Amino acid sequence: MKKKYSAKILIFTAALSAIMGLFFAVDSGHSSSVSPSKNGVMGFPSLTEMVKRVKPAVVNIGSIHVVQARPMPRPFRGQDPDEDFFGQYFGAPRNYSQNSLGTGFIIHKDGTILTNSHVVQNADKIDVKLSDGRKFSAQVVGNDPKTDIAVIKIIGGGDFPTVSLGNSDALEIGEWVIAVGNPFGLGQTVTAGIVSAKGRVIGAGPYDNFIQTDASINPGNSGGPLFNLSGEVVGINTAIVASGQGIGFAIPIDIAKNLIPQLIQKGRVSRGYLGVGIQDLTEALVKSLGLQTDKGAFVAAVYLGGPAEKAGLQAGDVVVAYNGKPIESSHDLPLQVSQTPVGSSANLEVIRKGQKKNFTVQISELEQAERNIIGAQPRRLP
Repeated sequence: MKKKYSAKILIFTAALSAIMGLFFAVDSGHSSSVSPSKNGVMGFPSLTEMVKRVKPAVVNIGSIHVVQARPMPRPFRGQDPDEDFFGQYFGAPRNYSQNSLGTGFIIHKDGTILTNSHVVQNADKIDVKLSDGRKFSAQVVGNDPKTDIAVIKIIGGGDFPTVSLGNSDALEIGEWVIAVGNPFGLGQTVTAGIVSAKGRVIGAGPYDNFIQTDASINPGNSGGPLFNLSGEVVGINTAIVASGQGIGFAIPIDIAKNLIPQLIQKGRVSRGYLGVGIQDLTEALVKSLGLQTDKGAFVAAVYLGGPAEKAGLQAGDVVVAYNGKPIESSHDLPLQVSQTPVGSSANLEVIRKGQKKNFTVQISELEQAERNIIGAQPRRLP
């Protein structure tokens, strides 16, 4: 039995069809403006040319650390004829090697390489392999375990391909990034993903400020570069969440750029020291101090003889800005101070008893303060 339709229904259907046709026509026109990549997939950039350009400067790193094992105790002593046998195999120390695999990238044509500290720390021998198969020996130039950054250099130098260092501060969440590394010793491997988050604190050290990415990162990728689509290094791949997938972390390249000159010139990093003990503002502290927000670093202690005490800071102050940069939490302040040149002045904006105050502090050296007993004596809240 055929259904009958009224003229109004037919007119409405025709109008709706016309509108839908117009919508798809406009949508199709918009989609056609997106250039397809070489493989024909619409909307996805081709990474081929960029990868070809940067891979020659990415290196595989193998390091060896020789460890002397403690002698095993002899099972017995005496005149037994087998004593010499046991003395030889149980009493004599034996050496064994600890091998580490990682990645690095050449930042200067003389063979200067940036990588992770844990890839080369305590290494007795470092081998570097380029993408073209050439192998070289390298040595550590500078090492900073606190940020897990190290600079090594190919022995003998040469004229090597390099990569450009980008601007990690300009990275945006959702931006495409590419990781190149040596996962599980498989050789150069390229993976892609996006920036999942910035400013991640994962408990790796006092200066955590990681870029989180879902580009696949595995053991062996450590020290390798994280590129933006322009082929600039924006991060150093460093850590993963072992129990998760698609969760990797990279050190922002802007942190490394501040440390590279010191690592090359001195072999270590001199950090700024303020001389305060700080904590986040809890709900109870915000209420008791009469604050309007929980943004800032609460000064729980001022260390005797330190720069903060000399400048007039007191326990109970709340630091809300450092050299004009807002302090969102207690984690932000040490990071800013550590990047301040030793001996320079810094301006702190502080809230004290509801009033804003400004202090100029002469920053001293953290490493010297750590060796100084006076620097460990706090003046706490009464």
